[in-house]
Order: sequence, then C-alpha cells, then structure tokens
Amino acid sequence: MPDLHTYDYAIVRVVPRVERGEFVNAGVIVSCAAQSLLQAAIELDESRLLALDPNADLAGIRAALAAIPLICAGGDAAGALGRLSTRERFHWLVAPRSTSIQTSPVHTGRCVAPGLLLEELMRKMVRPAAASAPPDPHPADQPTA
Repeated sequence: MPDLHTYDYAIVRVVPRVERGEFVNAGVIVSCAAQSLLQAAIELDESRLLALDPNADLAGIRAALAAIPLICAGGDAAGALGRLSTRERFHWLVAPRSTSIQTSPVHTGRCVAPGLLLEELMRKMVRPAAASAPPDPHPADQPTA
C-alpha cells in the first residue's frame, strides 16, 4: 500500500466588498509538511468578481493574488516572508483577515501525491462547473410526433 501523506489546503477568496461578505473563489493553497510542499494556484474569474462589484479594484486584487504563489515558493522574490519556513508561510497565508483577499478555513486530508491535488482542487473549488445544456426536445435522431 502506498504511503499516505497528510495535507492541508485553503481556498483563496476575493471579497470585493467586505461589509457584504460576498466572495469569488480565486485559488487554492496546498501544504504538505512531510514533503515540504507549499503550492498555490490562482485563477480569478474577473467577470464573476465584477458581477459582485462593478467598481472592484482589479489592479490591486491582481497584485495581491499574484503575491500568493511567490510567498509559497519562498526565497528573495517573496521578501521577508520568503525567509520563513514552509509551514510558517502557510500559516501566514491562511491567517484570518478582513481584507479583500481572504482564505477559507483550513481543511485537512490524506493522499498519496499531495503535489497532484492542486489541479483537482482548482477544478472542484475554483473553476465554474460546466453548465449542462437542457435536453433537446427534438433530437435529430428521433422522429417528432
């Protein structure tokens, strides 16, 4: 049986008007301490965000979201935060905030390959579900009455 690794993840949310509490899921942060893994993926659906707040500060939001993967990667590009340990950076990223960029509560799970989780979580939690078209009342391969 393959080794299972414990991982933590949080959903990155954009809350354009904090007083209203409405948000758009815009990314995922995944951490696995056993593998020193800290990754993030960001995909902001700006049309969904603008539906909540047509006056949202897109430039500021884009800049704040772009910093998340840099902080995950660590190093000089992340500034002073880049010198923290992987776990410390994760805890800093998911700390509760009352700003326009927030995270969900941290969720925990176990899997064989935490590095492969990011894409699956993005598909499930961030990207809009594929809209299912209503059935065609007169499909071409069936006769109509």
